[in-house]
Amino acid sequence: MVSNGQSLCISAGTVAFEEGAPCPSYLMIISGRVRVVKPTSMGRELLLYRVTPGDNCILTVSCLLGDCSYPACGVVEVDLVGVSISRRIFLQLVEQSPEFRSYIFRFFGERVTQLMELINAVAFRRLDQRLAALLLLHGPVIATTHQSLADELGSVREVISRILEDFQTQNIIRLDRGQVNVLDREELWKRAHNSS
Repeated sequence: MVSNGQSLCISAGTVAFEEGAPCPSYLMIISGRVRVVKPTSMGRELLLYRVTPGDNCILTVSCLLGDCSYPACGVVEVDLVGVSISRRIFLQLVEQSPEFRSYIFRFFGERVTQLMELINAVAFRRLDQRLAALLLLHGPVIATTHQSLADELGSVREVISRILEDFQTQNIIRLDRGQVNVLDREELWKRAHNSS
């Protein structure tokens, strides 16, 4: 399969694909990471998912299968090494290789489920619940910034800072420069799952 593709290296910070751009090829990531985001009309971004080695990008797959433009953006987070496969070769592989087809659609199903969970969270869960769940997922010590957490949740730094300060006041977390320390996982779990 690699013999049918073109090797490429992309530096961190580079836009791999833009919203509205055509999708000419499928990228297999060997090393690195791509953050897939949906820009909002207010200038923020909503993180949809990340693509790492062994994963595939369902937006790329859907655009290649449907011959349509990207509905979101992909930004390289960690220097990327990969192989680009043309749309023609990609479609041939999907049609002729049961292994490749199974690989593509297995990830497609998993990503659709993840996106449905994201839609549910954004539509029906408060931001403090989503932030608590994110901290639980990455704790007990999270090396991050308030801005990074805001980007991850599609919010703004000021709002995230207020929620974090509230958590700290209640001794649920401790904020240090460049990191968040989870002090009370049980209370954080309650915050993440409390629907009141």
